[in-house]
Amino acid sequence: MAVVPYLAAINRALAEEMARDERVVLVGEDVRAGMFGTTSGLVDRYGENRVINSPIWENGIAGMALGLAITGMRPVAEIMFADFMYLAMDEIANQIASWTYMTGGQTTVPLVIRTGGGAGFAIGYNHSQVTEASFLNPPGLKIAVPSNPADAYGLLKTAIRDDDPVLVFEHKFLYFMPQEVPDEEFLVPFGQANVLRSGTDVTVLALGSMVGRALEAAGTLEAAGISAEVIDPRTLEPFDRETLFASVAKTGRLVTVEEGRKRGGVGSDVAAMVAEEAFTSLRAPIVRVAAPDIPVPPGPLAEGMYVPSVERIVEVAKGLVA
Repeated sequence: MAVVPYLAAINRALAEEMARDERVVLVGEDVRAGMFGTTSGLVDRYGENRVINSPIWENGIAGMALGLAITGMRPVAEIMFADFMYLAMDEIANQIASWTYMTGGQTTVPLVIRTGGGAGFAIGYNHSQVTEASFLNPPGLKIAVPSNPADAYGLLKTAIRDDDPVLVFEHKFLYFMPQEVPDEEFLVPFGQANVLRSGTDVTVLALGSMVGRALEAAGTLEAAGISAEVIDPRTLEPFDRETLFASVAKTGRLVTVEEGRKRGGVGSDVAAMVAEEAFTSLRAPIVRVAAPDIPVPPGPLAEGMYVPSVERIVEVAKGLVA
C-alpha cells in the first residue's frame, strides 16, 4: 500500500494497461509531455507510435479515437480541459455514442476519453467548468467520475477494458490529492456506488470534487446531532439506483451535491429518478446543492463563492432535518 496522488494513480493505470495490451494507445494534445503529469514518461516506455501527440483539435481527437477503436485498437484519448469536450460533442454524441447501435451491434467502440475539469485554479470560464451532465443525454456512453486516487486508478482500468465508449471526468484540483492505493492490481466495477459514511437522518449524494466536502459537512452535522449518509456514485452511467434508493428509504431525505451548474445538472437527473421511483420514501423535498446558473467567474474570490461550500451543504441538511 503506497500513498500516491490522483495523477500518479492515473499514470500507473495507463502504464499497466499499455503493458497488458499492445492495442492500448494514447492520443491527445501534448500527451508525450503529460499535462498535469498524468501521461508523463509513458512515451519513453512505449514509444511514439503508441503515445501520439495531436493537433489542437478536439473534434479531430475524438474522431481519431473512433477510427482507431473500430479498426482494432483500444485508444485512450485526452481532451485537456473538460470545457473543450463541447468542441468534440459532434463526434462523441452523434458518432461514438451511437456507432454500435447504427451498425446493428456489428461493431464495438472500445475507447476512453479522459478529461480534466473543475475550478480551483482561478483560471477563468473556458478552463474551469465541469461538463459531465451534458453527456448524460446521448445514449451509448458510459460515464465515470472518480473522486479519489484509488477510484481514479480502478475506474480507468475498467474503462480501458470495456468494449463500449467511456468518458472519464477527472477533476483538476484532485490531481494532487494523495491517498493510499493498494500495490496489487484491482478494478473498480461500473455501476457500484461507494457508501463512504453511514447515516440515518439524511442522504448526501456527492459527485467528484464535492465528495470531500460532503464528508467534511457530515462531520460537522454529526457534531450537531444529525447523522448523514454520504454516497459517491462513481459512475453516472451505469448509475447505481439500488444503493441510492436503499439509503433514501432509510433516511427519508436527499441532498445532491455537485460542482456543476444547477439547471440541467446531475442533481436534476437524480432528483427526477428518486421522485419517480422512490417518492414514498421521502419525508422532505429533495434539495440540489450546485453552482449558480452563471459562467464560472474569474479570480479566486469570485470562484470561491461560485463553488458549493461545506457550509452550504450543512445549512441545507440542517434545514431538511428540521
